[in-house]
Amino acid sequence: MSMEKPSLQGGPLSGLVASAVEYMVDAGQRSVLFLDIMRQRGDQYREHVTQTAPHVLQYAAELIIDGRKLDAPVNYVLVRIIPPENVEIDMNRRPFVVVDPRAGHGPGIGGFKADSEIGVAMKAGHPCYFIGFLPDPMPGQTIERIAHAEAQFIEKVISRHPDADGKPCVIGNCQAGWAVMILASLRPELFGPLIIAGAPLAYWAGVHGKNPMRYSGGLLGGSWLTAMTSDLGAGKFDGAWLVQNFENQNPSNTLWTKQYNVYSKVDTEADRYLEFERWWGGHVNLNAEEIQFIVDELFVGNNLAAGKIEMSDGRKVDLRNIRSPIVVFCSEGDNVTPPQQALHWILDCYADVDEIRAYGQTIVYTVHKSIGHLGIFVSGGVARKEHAEFSSNIDLIDVLPPGLYEATFEAKGEETASSDLVVGQWVMRCEGRTLDDIRAMGGNSPEDERRFAAAKRVSEINLAAYQKFVRPLIKGMVTPEMAEWAHNMHPLRLQYELFSSKNPYMATVKSLAEKADEERKPVSTDNPFLAFQEQMSKQIVHALDSWRDSQEALSEAIFLNVYGSPALQAAVGIDPNSALSRPREMSAEHRAMLEKRVADLKSRMGEGGLREAALRALLYVGSARGMVDERSVEALRQIRRDHGGARMTLPDFKMLVREQFFMLLLDRERALAAIPKMLPDDVNLRRGAFEAIEQVLSASEDITGERANRLRHVGGLFGIEATEGSERASNVAPFDPKAKAS
Repeated sequence: MSMEKPSLQGGPLSGLVASAVEYMVDAGQRSVLFLDIMRQRGDQYREHVTQTAPHVLQYAAELIIDGRKLDAPVNYVLVRIIPPENVEIDMNRRPFVVVDPRAGHGPGIGGFKADSEIGVAMKAGHPCYFIGFLPDPMPGQTIERIAHAEAQFIEKVISRHPDADGKPCVIGNCQAGWAVMILASLRPELFGPLIIAGAPLAYWAGVHGKNPMRYSGGLLGGSWLTAMTSDLGAGKFDGAWLVQNFENQNPSNTLWTKQYNVYSKVDTEADRYLEFERWWGGHVNLNAEEIQFIVDELFVGNNLAAGKIEMSDGRKVDLRNIRSPIVVFCSEGDNVTPPQQALHWILDCYADVDEIRAYGQTIVYTVHKSIGHLGIFVSGGVARKEHAEFSSNIDLIDVLPPGLYEATFEAKGEETASSDLVVGQWVMRCEGRTLDDIRAMGGNSPEDERRFAAAKRVSEINLAAYQKFVRPLIKGMVTPEMAEWAHNMHPLRLQYELFSSKNPYMATVKSLAEKADEERKPVSTDNPFLAFQEQMSKQIVHALDSWRDSQEALSEAIFLNVYGSPALQAAVGIDPNSALSRPREMSAEHRAMLEKRVADLKSRMGEGGLREAALRALLYVGSARGMVDERSVEALRQIRRDHGGARMTLPDFKMLVREQFFMLLLDRERALAAIPKMLPDDVNLRRGAFEAIEQVLSASEDITGERANRLRHVGGLFGIEATEGSERASNVAPFDPKAKAS
């Protein structure tokens, strides 16, 4: 019996050897090219941080106000975005102001791409402005001083657009969201609609098993560590620590996926990666007073929604003072600002939707199903959908009757009714909601609220002890040179520096990469070793995700058990039987103002003419649907444009809508009964107004059901017996005057 040696020519073994050689060549070249991309990243970082005003805006800008030259200087600036050549701006449209988040990174994320918040706003014809910042704060700069500066910025924008059809729409991303909300509560007269994207406003909120970042303050013993970090920085807090907190939320991406994605797609991924890293690595500083305010008042204290933040002049920050519509954009895929933290401030401020209306407030929210925290600002898909629709329909949002709404989006297609009335590629609807819809997303129990309240008290105790016993020692020890050395040695900065051309070994990498690029031989997609590489990557991601999940579960268990202890709660003054989370009472001043306003509206129910009567009738019929569709508003806009009379300004029209809405809300039967007395004797004018009402109501769908009943009733009030609308609804039961609004 003879034994034959395996052949290396042909057969499975030779194929495997060939695949191995092919993979090894490709892997070697990819490794060198990957290291060279890291070198480019390091050089890009070094060049970026040497700039006086580093940013990642993709648009040219004109400086309007330099905050460093104000009487109370800050490191913020206001710039006008210069539109690209192919974009036409309508100077009569309200301006948009994008406020960038100062959360450790440099400015520009709102205009990071052509498909961005700035990009879609300009595409809709709006003038755009941007509020950004420089890397280092001014001496003595505080959060309150920044708010005063931003108020001056917005005043300047308003003065530059005296003929605009409304006050500026202000977008606050992430940390800028709560800053904009604070300012809008203090200076409500400056603002048009607010778009608050991915911004935490209710810092304790969340659900068990998720949202672990909210436990961080309690697990670290409170804000004393923030104070110590600022003291070690000689009065400045290094924003790189905030960035590291973000990275710790997703270790598989931080430690592996982000880099592996570049390595595995080294021929195509470099530009996108370097573009993002230019922003991600642009760390900025905060004054000790700024970060201490943020942590004590917001993250650990949760004082914003509770109305417990007080300015130096004694004014309280009360979010219920905001008079502009508030659009809240959040995502279920966001582990930094989950929907509960973005929306539960509403539960803290209002008892029900009627109370929202009593404050004259309009709140619109939308919840994305999957996009992550950064995707809310930088995803082109989100910009082309949600942000584009908000920009195109901002006037719709501004004139919505007070209440709580959810914005929903439906793709426009061939079967979409009245598609010519749809501005973009999506149909936006604002559907009426109640506070129960927000509660259904999940949230804290009374026991959870007591745990967070106990963590807040422990933080206050630890901070006081640190300030008295430890701070004097650290301040006496730290010199500016030591602070600068610690700043430069931060691990996030070192990872850029070590791979830059400052490292002499990277010159060799650069030359090898140039040669590898010339001789590049990518591996075939069906190579078995490439498949093994992908499988190993998935295993690494799974292992890191499992480790993260176990750490988060452990952290949650420690927090719940430690701060849930009745003994600890009693020791820090928390009543174990208290129910801490409940809406605040309406102030006596606001109640008196409300009663006066109600009396005024009731006294004027019979006043007005055809315009007031038609709008009152339109609101009455339309409210039966429980939603507002952008097509109906566009139809109304066209009627306003094409038919007679002096054109009302948008603020005047908004006031008229609100007055007629509240009259129906206060006494619907009396408000409707007054309509015939408000109409002109000319039957043609009445018929024309009634047909306009039909046109608006039928813009999005046929008039059926309760809306048809109400329309028939309105026809009687207008003295119109037979119309297209009533014939279209002839199969519907006669109008019941006792039927309630849905």
